[in-house]
Amino acid sequence: MKLLQYHDPGEGKRVGVLTREGAIIDVTTDETPGVLELLQVAAADSVSLNILVAEMQERASAGRPAPAPWEQDSSEELSFETIHVAPTEDGYHLRTPIDSPEVWGCGVTYKRSSDMRDDDSESDIYSRIYAADRPEIFFKATPRCIVGSNQPIGIRRDSKLTATEPELAFVIGEGGEIVGYTLCNDVSAWDIERENPLYLPQSKMYNGCCALGPTFVTPAELDDPYDLDISCVIRRGGDTLWEGSVNTEQINWKLEDLAEYLMRDNDCPVGTVVSTGTGIIVPNDLPLQAGDIVDISCDELGTLSNPVVQFG
Repeated sequence: MKLLQYHDPGEGKRVGVLTREGAIIDVTTDETPGVLELLQVAAADSVSLNILVAEMQERASAGRPAPAPWEQDSSEELSFETIHVAPTEDGYHLRTPIDSPEVWGCGVTYKRSSDMRDDDSESDIYSRIYAADRPEIFFKATPRCIVGSNQPIGIRRDSKLTATEPELAFVIGEGGEIVGYTLCNDVSAWDIERENPLYLPQSKMYNGCCALGPTFVTPAELDDPYDLDISCVIRRGGDTLWEGSVNTEQINWKLEDLAEYLMRDNDCPVGTVVSTGTGIIVPNDLPLQAGDIVDISCDELGTLSNPVVQFG
């Protein structure tokens, strides 16, 4: 099942089920105004999210009046294409797929990532992390720093080398269970991190540092999270500046193990997002610039697209 959140200019935030044909079925209720609340209700009632949403979808379809004969030709069905646009207050547009209370990140989970980082380091710190029994896990974002598809990601005013990090992310439910997947752009000021590893929080956390979307996909919808093709395209001035891709089979950790380490004496709330690291490394001589467009794509999850802005 694919879920999403979108803005309805007349109703505000809505929750929709995305059909295989690209149509959107509104399943919003007063009790569940967002995907986070759906997860909370499913956890409280000990019911599968798929079952809960399927029941809501059935009730929504049963309660939806058929259009009058004179409306059938003129009524336009809300679709994914019509809402995957730049956000405006008076138009339909995508929101983040979940209003996550916390986002955490994992680093050096792909061998290619480890090799590339060590090329720019005076120590073997990244190789040591890759080979260690404990993963690198860091706090990435609070809700104020998170944006959805078509919303701007940012470059810190004190960074000269800010890069996109395209990543598969998962969402945890009660007890750390993986209840969904989405895409994450873990925007990072690499020059700040490389100056001193203790500067990692400043490299990772600031306004517009984390993009999520476009959809929330339940585990039943994915055949294998370790066989997903993820690609990234950076466009500048309408032209393709750079592109890269990776398959998640190259990840060095089981996602459940990452969740288990995160939850050790750390009671993360339901709906927490965990980004699993990147295997797509942009060259150092191509830092993000204001006006760039970054597209991160996966057939099973959709395309997360964000313009870049410069702060300061």
